[in-house]
Amino acid sequence: MGKFFMRSYISARHVYLFFRSRESLLLEIVALRQQIAILKRRNPRPLFTKSNRIFWVRLRKLWPAWKKSLLIVKPKTVVEWHRKGFRLYWNFISKKGRGKYNAARRREIRHLIRQMALENLAWGAPRIHGEMRKLGYCISERTVSRYMPKRELLEKSNWMIFLRNHRHAIAAMDFFVVPTIFFRQLYCFFIIDHDNRKIRHFGVTFNPNAEWVTTRLMAAFPSGHACKYMVFDNDSIFSARVVRSLKSLGIEPIRTSIKSPWQNGIAERFVGSVRREILDHVIILNARHLDHLMREYIDYYHYDRTHYALDKETPFPRPIQSKSTDKSRLIASPRLGGLHHRYSWKNAA
Repeated sequence: MGKFFMRSYISARHVYLFFRSRESLLLEIVALRQQIAILKRRNPRPLFTKSNRIFWVRLRKLWPAWKKSLLIVKPKTVVEWHRKGFRLYWNFISKKGRGKYNAARRREIRHLIRQMALENLAWGAPRIHGEMRKLGYCISERTVSRYMPKRELLEKSNWMIFLRNHRHAIAAMDFFVVPTIFFRQLYCFFIIDHDNRKIRHFGVTFNPNAEWVTTRLMAAFPSGHACKYMVFDNDSIFSARVVRSLKSLGIEPIRTSIKSPWQNGIAERFVGSVRREILDHVIILNARHLDHLMREYIDYYHYDRTHYALDKETPFPRPIQSKSTDKSRLIASPRLGGLHHRYSWKNAA
């Protein structure tokens, strides 16, 4: 009985093959042979090369019955190969139009769009696009929209513009403590301008009080040179007498909230810089020693040290010195005993 069914199956298979088109039969043979070639490889798991994938993608277009002969991978995989090829093709087509601007030029365009957006908060993509056209850049408005900064960054920049328009009238004052070699505490008082980070006044004492602070304020603000606002914390030294002295100089006192050093961030940043850049590397002997070191540091802070908040400039602008010849030599001038240096070019004689 089994032999009868087997013979019937074989004869049905032969009849099916007989009535099939020659083209379909040849394609099936090619497909099967290609899979056998893959299976004969010595790899533990047969791997499809790029040419194998191209073969099945082409065969899918030529032969509707390609799924019946596919045994190694799933039809879904072949469809995914075709989609990847489609994406690669259109990426190639789209990149052909970018030959007008090279990579450096495109980075320049992105930087310029970002700069215009941050410097002109009221400008949208159409306004920036018009300005870019006037500068000779042939780009679309959609490109400008794509490279516009995020709204959060624009809001932050808006605050920076607001502060920039007001900080010239603001100064801050504060104390910080420095221990000496004999474990005594020295109190350093300073006044710093918000606008250019200049240290308007500095003083050292063992016994700070309101009268001493008042004297320092009179020395820091001669007539006609006072700022409009003075920011300070809730230290008991800044008593009512100090507030009256500020008002007599035409300065509005602004006291920060309790335990809120971030409200006097410019002064706190200066204290942190002083500690990191000099005080953490020396042992203070006495008040005279500290006063000498701090005045040397303030000179370095004003004339040599570049500040991130000032766009990498110094409080007193430092000229740019370019290398004039190939024989120019780099000179390192030590500051603060060699803790820091200032670099410049020396032309060969």
